[in-house]
Amino acid sequence: MNTQQPLVGVIMGSKSDWETMRHAAEMLTHFGVPHECRVVSAHRTPQWMCEYAASAEQRGLAVIIAGAGGAAHLPGMVASQTVLPVLGVPVQSRALSGLDSLLSIVQMPGGIPVGTLAIGEAGAKNAALLAVRMLAVNDDKLRQQLHDFHREQAAKVMQDTLP
Repeated sequence: MNTQQPLVGVIMGSKSDWETMRHAAEMLTHFGVPHECRVVSAHRTPQWMCEYAASAEQRGLAVIIAGAGGAAHLPGMVASQTVLPVLGVPVQSRALSGLDSLLSIVQMPGGIPVGTLAIGEAGAKNAALLAVRMLAVNDDKLRQQLHDFHREQAAKVMQDTLP
């Protein structure tokens, strides 16, 4: 992780969510985006969650990526405490394979927006990429890195061969 002031907060409801959310952190690291990773539980540490969300803007964060499984209240509750963009990542759950998390995160009441991504690893990676795109609006170097990333992805596909 970059030692500069974090621009993105990667939070999750429990340590067990790290297996999914580490993919967001890895993607942010790939682009050199300073970030912080924390366990912030909407249910077990509600005061800490409110403090984290309410202070995020003042602390220099520009985007929050919030991963949660099961009831998945974290992204919405954080979004209710800040004006920063919040990107929700549904973590795959044992009971309903993450569908419960997806539906919880995507069904926010009007006025409390949460950008909701896919369930699991792909959602975590794409949440980070979306955060990078948001930051790149005002950062030419980061925008160039995104163009390079797109070209690299295309080149990989073009090199693929089938048996």
